[in-house]
Amino acid sequence: MKKLKKYRKYVPLYVLALPGFIYLFINNYLPMTGLVMAFKSINWQKGIWGSDWVGLENFEYLFKTPDAFNITRNTICYNLTFIVVNLIVALLYAILLSEIRNKIAVKVYQTIIMLPFMISMVIVSYLAYAFLAGDKGLLNGLLSSLGLETVNWYSEPKYWPVILVIINCWKGVGYGTVVYLSSIMGIDPELYEAASVDGIRGWQKIRYITLPLIKPTIITMLMLSIGRIFYSDFGLFYQVPMSSGALLNATSTIDTYVYRGLITLGDVGMSSAAGFYQSMVGFVLILLANALVRKYSNENALF
Repeated sequence: MKKLKKYRKYVPLYVLALPGFIYLFINNYLPMTGLVMAFKSINWQKGIWGSDWVGLENFEYLFKTPDAFNITRNTICYNLTFIVVNLIVALLYAILLSEIRNKIAVKVYQTIIMLPFMISMVIVSYLAYAFLAGDKGLLNGLLSSLGLETVNWYSEPKYWPVILVIINCWKGVGYGTVVYLSSIMGIDPELYEAASVDGIRGWQKIRYITLPLIKPTIITMLMLSIGRIFYSDFGLFYQVPMSSGALLNATSTIDTYVYRGLITLGDVGMSSAAGFYQSMVGFVLILLANALVRKYSNENALF
């Protein structure tokens, strides 16, 4: 009875949390029953549960394909580059904005840098096409005006690693900037005032106060990114290059490869196996990254 009375006072909080729990169950946990599709040859006449069990055969498509090394390399290398570039640029923007004393100006800058994040990748792909397409593209127009040779961007794979990194940074860095800026704004101003009294200036304040105090936020953002290192932004890698065949070696990732395979073969089991594989690798990477953080800085580990 004492335990019942103890938890009774939390009933209003449980009721408030109930819609969130229901949403998580329906949206995150109930679909996990579909993992069985990765191990079956789906026959819609028999249904998912009645379809034949094939074990690991669906995973062979992903690992035995001649493009397996290329799509895995692209997925990992692009994501590692995105993580590093976006982290550096977002931190620089956040630190620069934190130095602006006018709050209205900060809000304006925040709105500007968040605009790309709030538009869809479909719009981004059309903007990229307008910028890069043929002789009428804005970039080729600029090259022509400078007397330089124009480039057929959608036929030249060598330029696309840089193009994709720039587009990803332009679209995603605003979110990271706002997160880091919020952490910086939460730092006690008296710390900076005390540092100024001790003769610490400029970069030293950033090095010895700002960066150490927002380190937990940086670690959290990095671990969330590491957990999705085997995933790729489908819109970025499929829509922005306009699915150009000439660019496949430079732009094909696990997600786009599976999508093309699904469209061509209609094999739902194969695509489910790829998603299951990506999720498991992401889960293991988060555990390893958290263990590494806990080893060197236990207070900054997520769990």
